[in-house]
Amino acid sequence: MITAGDYTGLAADYSRFRPGYSDRVMQQLFELLPLPRSSVRFVDVGAGTGIWTRMVCAAGVASTTAIEPNDDMRAAGIADSHGLAIRWIKAEAERTLLPDACCDWLTMASAFHWTDFDRATREFHRVLAPGGRFTALWNPRLIERHPLLMEIEAQLYVLRPQLTRMSSGRSAFTATLSDRLADSPYFDDVRCLEDEQRLVMSAEQYIGAWRSVNDIQAQLGAERFETFLRFVEHRLRGTGSIEIAYLTRAWSARTV
Repeated sequence: MITAGDYTGLAADYSRFRPGYSDRVMQQLFELLPLPRSSVRFVDVGAGTGIWTRMVCAAGVASTTAIEPNDDMRAAGIADSHGLAIRWIKAEAERTLLPDACCDWLTMASAFHWTDFDRATREFHRVLAPGGRFTALWNPRLIERHPLLMEIEAQLYVLRPQLTRMSSGRSAFTATLSDRLADSPYFDDVRCLEDEQRLVMSAEQYIGAWRSVNDIQAQLGAERFETFLRFVEHRLRGTGSIEIAYLTRAWSARTV
């Protein structure tokens, strides 16, 4: 049984089917940093299978460290990152096992909502060098652009009316994130960035992306989740591909 926040068993689908983040947002985030990218010591916490980690590493930073507590996700990330100079560590956001002031940019991609906010931000402040930045980002789908996607999403609430989305970058967590970071004793200069990208996915890719979602499976349970996937397969039958708009949303704050 899948429990909330535990991605064991989901790594293969996550690695294969989750889309990347906006390159434009990444470039804008680099511009906020106090150093040229070739000098940036980068840490990605809750790195998962390394989708965002590899994007930043390949952009030419000085060093890259990926922190991921889940063994399955970390193993997939290591395999997917072959040939890239990424150091992988088994640790958590609240206790990274990193030394003080060891990095210039620390990020969490599609993961910050799983943390203890106060403990994690205190830890990030400890490991960031003065003037360094913390960035949290997500990559939600803009389902309101597509009636079929709206219909599919609505089926979740038919199966479980009280369902609550945890991981979306348009959730209750992100609705207050700017204020929470601004009110934190550890950060100032909070910036919000976003960029839309459109991806064409096959039915297999779209269903595979659903299979990688933890919070839905944890709340529906195995039987209702398989019922949901059968519904999706039925609605996509005969559909060669589907265009989906993703909105990369990032919150970046400077350490004080």
